[in-house]
Amino acid sequence: MEITLHGSDVLVVSIVVWFVGASINKKISFLNRYSIPVAVTGGLTCSSLVALLYFAADLKISFDMSMRDNLLLIFFSTIGLGAKLSLLKEGGKALALLLLIATGFLVIQNVTGVLLIKGMGFHPAYGLFGGSVSFAGGYGTAIAWGGSAEEAGLKMAKEIGIAFATFGLIAGGIIGGPIGEFLIKRNNLKSIADTDAAIPLEKISGGEAAILAPPISSVLGTILLLAVCVEAGDMVNRLLFSSGVTLPGFLTSMMVGIIITNGADLFKIELSDVALERGGELSLQLFLCMSLMSIQLWTLAQAIGPILIVLGAQVLVMTAFATWVVYRLMGRDYDAAVIASGFVGLGLGATPVGIANMNAVTSKYGASAKAFLVIPLVGAFFIDLVNALVIKFFAGLPIIAQ
Repeated sequence: MEITLHGSDVLVVSIVVWFVGASINKKISFLNRYSIPVAVTGGLTCSSLVALLYFAADLKISFDMSMRDNLLLIFFSTIGLGAKLSLLKEGGKALALLLLIATGFLVIQNVTGVLLIKGMGFHPAYGLFGGSVSFAGGYGTAIAWGGSAEEAGLKMAKEIGIAFATFGLIAGGIIGGPIGEFLIKRNNLKSIADTDAAIPLEKISGGEAAILAPPISSVLGTILLLAVCVEAGDMVNRLLFSSGVTLPGFLTSMMVGIIITNGADLFKIELSDVALERGGELSLQLFLCMSLMSIQLWTLAQAIGPILIVLGAQVLVMTAFATWVVYRLMGRDYDAAVIASGFVGLGLGATPVGIANMNAVTSKYGASAKAFLVIPLVGAFFIDLVNALVIKFFAGLPIIAQ
């Protein structure tokens, strides 16, 4: 028997899943201590229960993910609306440095995947799917390159890519927080951000919740701007597609947001940072809950052995790289530790996972404006472009093209 949930049903389940994750994180000190994102805990709990029902009762539960895709567009629209050129100029050096670091990591990730897959006796081309195609690229890149690889004769490339992307998403959400925690505690790092900037919207004081809420006009105005970003981004995408140019939808929505926020800045129009921050956080958490709760774990069983071997190696490579390269080159300070935590998420899973990792860390130790500037921009815009070039380079090597 199969049950498919749609629309509001998916939304209701994802909210319940978030609260389940929050409850589990509170009760299991290990999860909270190492800053495991609530959405990761709840999402994996749900997908595990769904898998149990599948094996024990022959009941298949699936979810319509159209709402999740819209949440991704909304999330990146909030990133765009917060990306003022004055901030970009301020973070220009760090942005360029992190992009250079990320490029080097993509090469290392592909070398690791290709060598492992070849060593196990499979076609080396599968190693790219155990490298930056699926891990740094995520589902979209895995599906796109998987289709092309299957046309070239690489059987089940798409399914294998999705499997790697799935496990990468999980691993990136699990180890990112602990790596940030380790760096902060080992080096006794402190946030240098203003105390006021680090105060959340809901602050528990004396046992009572003091809620700092934006006015309704700011909330409605923010919702309107987000809708404009999503719709205008879709129009730009369709226009580019008709001209033979294909870009991911979240990228055009983010670019529209960047244009709007800098236009508003030019005319001295203030946007509500509080409403934008809460909108971005809400869409991010629901996106991650939906992504992880919808994982069909039973579909990964057939290739579980090689996948886990490659995943384990990539996790070790990422841990060493984030700790010894990203943290050191980005300045060896609190911001660098938070950036390392976010880099783990975007390098193994997706940019939203990286930001969730940083949220989990900064909610405990204080804000990091630098990290929340460079990680979203590198992850959402630059890394996809660089990754495409790196993948094309590796795909043309004799060891892969044979």
